[in-house]
Amino acid sequence: MSFRGAGSSALSQMLKEGSRHYQGVDEALFRSIEACVELSRSLASAYGPNGLNKMVINHLEKLSVTSDAATILNQLEVQHPAAKLLVMASQMQEAEVGDGTNAVVLLAGALLENAEELVRSGLTPVQVAEGYQLAMKKALDMLPELKVDEVQDMRKPDQALKAVRTAMSSKPLAGAEFLTKLVAEACQAVLPESGALNVDNVEGDVTKARDAKVAVYTCAVDTLQTETKGTVLIQSAQELKSFSRAEENMLEAQIKAIADAGVKVVSKFDVRRVCRVVGATALPKLAAPRPEDLGLCDSVYLDELGDTPVVVFRQEGHQTRVATVLLRGSTDSLLDDAERAVDDGVNAFKAATKDGRLVPGAGAVEAELARRLATWADTLPGLEQYAAHKFAQALESLIRTLAQNSGASKPEELVAQIQAAHNQGDPNACLKDEGLGDAVKSGLLDLLITKHWSLQYATNAASTVLHVDQIIMAKPAGGPKGKPGGGDFDDDK
Repeated sequence: MSFRGAGSSALSQMLKEGSRHYQGVDEALFRSIEACVELSRSLASAYGPNGLNKMVINHLEKLSVTSDAATILNQLEVQHPAAKLLVMASQMQEAEVGDGTNAVVLLAGALLENAEELVRSGLTPVQVAEGYQLAMKKALDMLPELKVDEVQDMRKPDQALKAVRTAMSSKPLAGAEFLTKLVAEACQAVLPESGALNVDNVEGDVTKARDAKVAVYTCAVDTLQTETKGTVLIQSAQELKSFSRAEENMLEAQIKAIADAGVKVVSKFDVRRVCRVVGATALPKLAAPRPEDLGLCDSVYLDELGDTPVVVFRQEGHQTRVATVLLRGSTDSLLDDAERAVDDGVNAFKAATKDGRLVPGAGAVEAELARRLATWADTLPGLEQYAAHKFAQALESLIRTLAQNSGASKPEELVAQIQAAHNQGDPNACLKDEGLGDAVKSGLLDLLITKHWSLQYATNAASTVLHVDQIIMAKPAGGPKGKPGGGDFDDDK
């Protein structure tokens, strides 16, 4: 690595030994773009419902076989700072909507790849970033015009399925439609009157109880101990017996007070989840509960699912705050995929409670936005029009990736057919079963809020990378790394 100029040499002298420093377009910008493009290319084959799986083994040697971009990026240990920006943008998309994480990385990678061409042709990175921001704002203004449907009432089964189906169909599951209905029913069961869904829920010798009162404690059911050490002098067996009896009497009085309050079921389960189900308040010390601290559960009973005994807390008379979807599968990887599908479906349901507008999916929105942006870019007077055209081309790259992953024999011709249909005035033309289809008639709809945030996060991540002209990396802390593969430290082989 070489440092150029007096300023670069002076900076390197100020840094701690072992630090790395890159600056300029060639060293900082193009290297950053290269890292981001490689990351997006590695995820391209996993994009869409027919995307291929990735086999990832993390630092704990945990094996993950999945096509879910959020899971892949969480398991990877990305070191390059620019590529980490794309990972963080994808994580923000996952936290905000729960879907479209792969689209964020692919779109940002395509934007940066196109930006490199513009910079090499003479535009400055700032001009490219400004053009991208203008194109993003215009695309966000155009997006509501593409609305084809809207979820009005999330408590209606058919309305909820519209919001959840597309997010869950991206996982290759045999019973995807059945699981989609279960997730929609579970979300409707816990949907409050306000319509705002909370997805951050917490993750059971009595065999059955009806109308049970439940008290929850976060402390041990035991005698109270002093904070400091104490010494008891016992001179006879009778004194020892009396001392033990006093502790037993105290514990018995506490348990009797709890029983007298109406609590008949004592269970050592997940405290927060039980509290949320029954509406109880967790008590930090062993004492008789007040009436307002007690929760109420319609039915508590012991059941067996497969060969696993479980205790079921069921609320029948009124709305519950927790619903459970039980997943079973033949392999761990299949269960993991099903769990991620449920997570995507629940997050899509939550997003639909905020904004229920639906737009055509399967590449239709990207194709229509690309067509409109290309026409709008010709009206720009400055150099930003070149960046706006490249923004439209980046959107088209998402359609091309979908076509390549669909298994079509001639994906380029398929993309050309979709573009031709949009140029002829069909905004719902999309990719369907290795051919051309209608997104609305086929029920291939995406949430508008998903497209909104994916455009925003991808463009902001690409613009951030384009505004970087120096990379300064401190020397990593810590001692030498251990043996690769772990193993016994006493083994000298």
